[in-house]
Amino acid sequence: MQLRSGSGTMCRTVAATALLAVTASVALPLAPAGAHAPRPPGVTGGVWQVDGYGEVFSLDGSRLQEYQVTGISCIKGVSADRAGGSGGAVRYANDDGFVFTVRSTGRPDRAALHIDGSPGDRGLRRIDALPADCLEPAPGGPVAAFDIFWQTFEENYPFFAAKGIDWHAVRDRYRPQVDAHTTDAELFAVLREMVAPLHDAHVAVIAGETGSFGAVRPGTEMPTEEMDAKVSAYIEKRDLQGGKLRQFAGGRIGYAELPGGQGYLRITGFGGYTEAQDFAANSAVLKETLDTIFTQASTARLRGLIIDLRINGGGSDSLGLQLAGRFTDSPYFAYAKRARNDPSDASRFTRPQPQYVQPAAAPRYTGPIAVLTGGSTISAGETFTQALMDRPGRTVRIGQNTQGVFSDVMERELPGGWQAVLPNEEFLTRSGQTFDGLGIPPQLREPVFTDEEFAKNRDSAFDRAVAVLGRR
Repeated sequence: MQLRSGSGTMCRTVAATALLAVTASVALPLAPAGAHAPRPPGVTGGVWQVDGYGEVFSLDGSRLQEYQVTGISCIKGVSADRAGGSGGAVRYANDDGFVFTVRSTGRPDRAALHIDGSPGDRGLRRIDALPADCLEPAPGGPVAAFDIFWQTFEENYPFFAAKGIDWHAVRDRYRPQVDAHTTDAELFAVLREMVAPLHDAHVAVIAGETGSFGAVRPGTEMPTEEMDAKVSAYIEKRDLQGGKLRQFAGGRIGYAELPGGQGYLRITGFGGYTEAQDFAANSAVLKETLDTIFTQASTARLRGLIIDLRINGGGSDSLGLQLAGRFTDSPYFAYAKRARNDPSDASRFTRPQPQYVQPAAAPRYTGPIAVLTGGSTISAGETFTQALMDRPGRTVRIGQNTQGVFSDVMERELPGGWQAVLPNEEFLTRSGQTFDGLGIPPQLREPVFTDEEFAKNRDSAFDRAVAVLGRR
């Protein structure tokens, strides 16, 4: 299963706005003769391997079943029931908010998978049967959990070289510490120590009652509800001079009009707008919110817009593209996505799939924008920031580097009911640059919510934005 990287209020690496994933173009051992699945026409049945995400799907016409595969394992993942469509494009959904569309590409051995809330499609290739490991009970015990955990990162994580990590040396160091008698607490400590040096906010170990682990880039903070409440109160008291933000979308979006005809839009997440977990419900709430804020009259009188993403825990990239569509009159390149797709070579990826911002069929603001970012701008907050970089018109980034995590995150099952969470994608600029690790830098650097800023009643990034937008 793959998750999008943010929770409803804040980013988490441990519980996120769910989106499914899929993987691997590894050559898998097939089941023995006699276990082959039939090959129904269209995309309503058969077994399909995904290019670049380490999963296989089995379709029987009415149900979709995911299998998470590595070179040493196969563990059953999420399932979904058919929810409409024909043989050429079939939708599946479940009660957890997962919605998939499997679409024919005109070839009997190829198809495409779209996951609501995640831009782009994933390539599917029909295979004769489930891998042989999928027909056997999943292995159990601490040794199997360690081996599958290590193998999952080995086959899917793209950033070992960039982070200076020798993953094989990590295995050599920690594998001797695990045997059949290793306790849950001991195993959790080992797995945590293995991935801690990655300093990757999209990496986590979820170990049930034993605990969970996730960490952000050094020198930054993970967004929390407490942080959000503190910052929100500070902004209203200091920046809005006692005024109140108009709250929308379950409190994730706030808006205020500033002196001089400027607007202030604060977004703390790209999801969690409604109790319903599915993308369609969140998209509908976002549209309603933007229709309320950006009317024909309000967009006409705006002289500048501050978009504050400094505390943003991520969510759905597609919601970010939807928002960006309110700020342009012409389509433009947002970013291109690609996924690691060779288990033995971390430098090989799927073909980059470009994504574009499309103008919304609604009132749009196309004037100057200042985007405020910082280390607690995470995941979909970052992809939205990236989607504004080529925006026609005047757009300036102010503050500090974003967190540096862009990929959808893969949630992988481990023996014993634990999960490993990791990224496997890159988001590219038009020139092929990525910002993983260090994040998107600001064009104008200012401190963001430091102790000194609070102590001296300052908000330097906000003040800089007001000044920059005032110079027309």
